[in-house]
Parts: sequence; structure tokens; C-alpha cells
Amino acid sequence: MRSSRSRVRAGLAAAATLPLVAGALALGVPTANADSGPHDRHALQGTKPQWATPKADRGDTPRADKIAVRVYLAGRDAPGLAAYARSVSDPNSASYGKYLSAKQAKARFGATKEQIAKVGDWLTSSGLKVTGTNGHYISVSGDTAAAEKAFGTRLHNYVKDGKTYHAPSSDATVPAALNGAVLTVVGLNNAPRLAKHDATLPPPSAVYRNSGPFSTYYGSKVNKNLPSAYGTHQPYAIKGYTGKQLRAAYGAKNFTGKDVTVAITDAYASPTIAEDAQRYAKRNGDKSYRKGQLTQVLPDDYTHTGENECGAAGWYGEETLDVEAVHAVAPAADIVYVGAASCQDDDFIDSLNKIVDNRLADIVSNSWGDIEANETPDTAAAYDRIFQMGAVEGIGFYFSSGDNGDNAAKTGTKQVDTPANSPWVTSVGGTSLAVGKGNTYQWETGWGTHKADLSKSGDSWTSMPGAYTGGAGGGTSKLYEQPFYQRGVVPDALSKANGSKPMRVEPDISAVGDPQTGFLVGQTQTFPDGSQQYAEYRIGGTSLSAPVIAGVQALVQQARHGVPVGFANPGIYDRYGTGAYHDVTDHPLGQGRGLGVVRVDYANGFDAKDGLLTSLRSLGGDSSLSATVGYDNVTGVGSPSSDYVTSYRPGKRH
Repeated sequence: MRSSRSRVRAGLAAAATLPLVAGALALGVPTANADSGPHDRHALQGTKPQWATPKADRGDTPRADKIAVRVYLAGRDAPGLAAYARSVSDPNSASYGKYLSAKQAKARFGATKEQIAKVGDWLTSSGLKVTGTNGHYISVSGDTAAAEKAFGTRLHNYVKDGKTYHAPSSDATVPAALNGAVLTVVGLNNAPRLAKHDATLPPPSAVYRNSGPFSTYYGSKVNKNLPSAYGTHQPYAIKGYTGKQLRAAYGAKNFTGKDVTVAITDAYASPTIAEDAQRYAKRNGDKSYRKGQLTQVLPDDYTHTGENECGAAGWYGEETLDVEAVHAVAPAADIVYVGAASCQDDDFIDSLNKIVDNRLADIVSNSWGDIEANETPDTAAAYDRIFQMGAVEGIGFYFSSGDNGDNAAKTGTKQVDTPANSPWVTSVGGTSLAVGKGNTYQWETGWGTHKADLSKSGDSWTSMPGAYTGGAGGGTSKLYEQPFYQRGVVPDALSKANGSKPMRVEPDISAVGDPQTGFLVGQTQTFPDGSQQYAEYRIGGTSLSAPVIAGVQALVQQARHGVPVGFANPGIYDRYGTGAYHDVTDHPLGQGRGLGVVRVDYANGFDAKDGLLTSLRSLGGDSSLSATVGYDNVTGVGSPSSDYVTSYRPGKRH
């Protein structure tokens, strides 16, 4: 069943061209279940999608059409959950760090048996059939007539992107007698389409490899026969940073993430992840995985695997990057990979709930997302409840901020990515990173890349700086109000970019993301002859930034003698303006001094048979976003400095 939109791998940039009123008050969460509908019913805001307009309306949905939805439960004391999640995460609160166990959190804030039974009785009395029940939601199916009766709305057919889908003509409502037991309902619209069953995962995607020449560290190899740029000959791009270089850049010192568990969520699961990760570690100087250090929690079945749906094979590289990056930064941390059955919201929500319900990890890295225009308050409410429950247990969620800057070039509208827009998660932006000889940190810029090809004559770079190819996501949310921890740090020019009311701004913190200064990964891929072989390549995107920061946070937890950081944003902003961060700007070497690298790529992405492509990649120019002194919408408060990890030591003043 597909009851919400799909997610994409947020930031897998290969080195090719590649609900609650109390919550709203505390952290700017959009209200999803507060307004009254008819006198005996309460409206569930956001359940009518924005694309269900009068102009797109094609009339009533046939009464016999089949409908399948999830009714998410609000649990007991929903306002208290939001309030506790805030207080337990705020270093300035007396409740800071007083986390609950998963069992305690469920007992205090989970749905009661009576609530579940009451909601189930209401649904069945409306003519719907209950197909599944747990502590988070009740899934039901039935015909249009039963769904309209249950949710107090009419379902109409609407045209969207040239196709016809059904959706509520007004927000769904639930009986007031349920006393707020229902958080939201997801699935009353069926865009884009229902899932197809597919239990078999496809083989790995076609091989991708980088051509050389390479620098072994930033600036180590320069070809003076190529045209100069910005007053000098720019170096070749690195082959790909490895763990020793990233650990040195971000102040790992002797911390390894020992006794800390990091969870990773993506869709599907690479069938060769264990072998690939171990081989990569051995080849690149990382500590070997001990028995049981890398584990997987996988669904019984998979859906939406086709290339025209989620493209299951493409997610193998995402899992590979996330696992290898976390291990490179925190080589002693345990890693649990929790795979979703598809790239749909419902399946990601199930994966995240597994982590929280079973307290599988302290830190959760998530390299996937969507644009905010595709977010709806109903689904946002379901996600935010998970993030709040995680916060009270001391679990922190880290999300990639996106790879298309302000998204204007991609969508025609400046907007942020989601779920990174949620005030309950840590949004991780991207940088271009220069690590020099001896693993010394040189500088970072905000990630924003332009490409200029080498001219046919070989004596100039065509149309410098060339076309924008990608950059760290960021900007101002249109859905979420400014959270308390951003007050006094985020400039009004950013928080009020969309109007007079201050809103949530992304990202919160940043790390290397630019594929020109990216990370070396190793993965089994499908070669042109059909064989499956291990190969290494450089990769980037905020899909790299998120697991790098997750690894750094594992080091932080070790520095805190094992005490979880939990929801990290209040502590991250509490350190703003201190030596804990590199203050990343677009011009680290001074205003007017441009930066770039020379890239040589295989034309076919595999070998030199079809020729080589040489280009200059200019760094530090991210769409309309700018990395400036202080907080900015490319890098947030900055990237971790050599003092970041140790600033969390007990008794440490910052």
C-alpha cells in the first residue's frame, strides 16, 4: 500500500555530473489536529492536499472505488510529549538529559488500549475494515462511501501532473468523542499510485568510476599546462578523502565512538554491504569491523523496487556511503542499518518507529528527503511525533539538507527540504573541504559548484565559472515557525525571508558534502560485461554530510562518558560563536579569491574507451544561498572544529 509520497536519496551526489498546539508553541510545529470542524467533529488539518483545487476537480470519486489509509494515533498527553521533548533536550533546562527508557516513554505518552479500541470501533462502524493495528496507527481499507462516512469529507477526482487521482475535497474530520486520540490520517489521496508487490531486489547499478589524475590531498597535484583560473593553476580533485583525513579535519583526537550505536535508515538493503564495508576498511586504513559491529534490521518484503518507482538498486550506494562514512569517522561505534520496504513515507515511518520503540540506537543518520512543497501537515505530524518520542528517549535524528541549493533551479521555487525542515531534527548542510598534507585542516567553503569545460583548443575554461551543478540545501521554511534554539542566532533577514513571522531556517550544522572534495567509497557494482565486482569511487552530497556528523556525534557521546546527546539542536546552538566551530564562509582565503579544482572524468563513467572530459569546478557559490560570517543558510553554525568533541566533556565550559 502506498499512502504518501516517495522520498529520494537526498544528496547522493556521485562524482559524475552527478501536530500539536503545544508543539507549535515549543518548536514551531505546524498544527495538525487542533481546529474544530462541524459541531461534533474535529478537523485534521492538511489532509486535503494543495493540488486538490477547484480548477483540477473532475467530480466525485466513484463510491465503489477502493481506499486504503493509515489513521495515526496521538497517544496520551500529546502536549506533554512536546513539552518534555523540549525540556529534556535543552542544556538550560533542569530536566536536561533526564531521558526516559522506551518502555517509560510508551507508558507515559503512547496510545492506550482504550484509545486504540475506540478508534478501531469508530472505523469499523463506518464500514471500513481494519487491516493492521499497532501502537502508532490503525490501517484500514474499504470503499469510497465508507471512507467519506468515516472522515466526514467527500472524495473527488483531481488532475495532477496530467493524471487523475482521488483526494478529499475538504480536510478530513473525526468525531469529537474520540477526545483527540487521532493525530492524522494519511492516504485519503492516492497520488501518485499504489505500490506493486515485488519481493526480489534487483542487482547493483551499473559501475561508476573516477578517472585520474588525482590529488592525494588538497592541492598536491597541479598541471601547469592547463589554463589558470582565479590567478593560479587549480589542483586536480582528490581521489576521495578517507577516515584519517576526516577524523583529523573534525577533531576526532583519540575518540572512536566506543560503546555508541548509530542507526542508519535508507530504503532497501545492499546484498553485499558487509563484504564491501569490510573490504573498504582494510584497503583504506580503517579499523576492521568486529563481529556483530554492523547489523541490519530489514522488512519481510519490499515494494516499489522498479526504476520508474524507487529504483531499489540506486539505494545500495546510499547505504554503502552511509555505513562506510560513519565507520570512517567513528570506527568503534556499532552500526545498525534499518532498511525501509520502499522509499515511501509510510515505510520510512515504520523504520524510524522500529528504532524508537526498541531503542536501537542513540544517533540516527538519514540521507533522504523531498522538497517542502511536497510536504503536508498530516505526514509532518506523523514524523514529528516520532522525533519527539526519540527526543524523550535521548535519540537524535540527523537529516541531509539537500543537494540543490535553494531548489529554485529544480522546482522553480525557492524552498527547503523535508524532513530536514522539522524543528525536531538536526539539518546537516554541506561544505567543500580542503585537507592538506599531513591531514591538516586548511579551510572549508559552503558547498556550491559551477562547471566550466576545457575549451577545444585547451587554452581556456569555457564560460567561466560555468553552469551551477549543485550545492548544499538550505533556506527558510514556509511550514514551521522559528524554534526557540534559533532565536538570537539566526538573523532576521533569513528567518523572515518569507514574511514578518520568523520561521525555521536550515541547516543547523555542516560537514563535507561537495563531491569535488568528497569521500572515497567502495561498493560492488555491475560491470559492462554483466559481472558484479567491487570498485571504489569518489562521492559527495549532503548524503555524505549527514553520516559524517552522525559519526562526530558518536565521538561526542563517548566524550560525555556514554551519556547520549539526544536531540542535538539546543546544544549545537548553545555553542554558537565559540571555538567549537569552523565559521565556514564562501571566501575562506579572502574576498575575491576564487577556489576550484580540475576534474577529469571518463565520458562513459567507466573507462577511457569513449574519451576523457576535463573541466574546472569552481567552489563556494551556492545558488542564491550564501555562506557568510556567523550563522548562514548554507552551513548553519559552521562545521565541527578541533574543539567541538571535547566541548561536550562533563564540566567543560564553552
